[in-house]
Amino acid sequence: MTDHVYKTIELTGSSKTSIEDAVNQAVAKAAKSVRRMQWFQVTETRGHIVDGKVAHWQVSLKVGFTLED
Repeated sequence: MTDHVYKTIELTGSSKTSIEDAVNQAVAKAAKSVRRMQWFQVTETRGHIVDGKVAHWQVSLKVGFTLED
């Protein structure tokens, strides 16, 4: 096993459906331009309320990826 050096970026995903969907959307969008993603960590969850109901989820996360040699 080789040693790795990781870099992290911060993302915020949003969804009208769920927290999980907000995370999945953020990761999927980042995957279009960031290679070698390895892990994520949810750092904040918040939402938008309309007429007493949750209308929108926002989830901030850190995503770690390995640097290329």
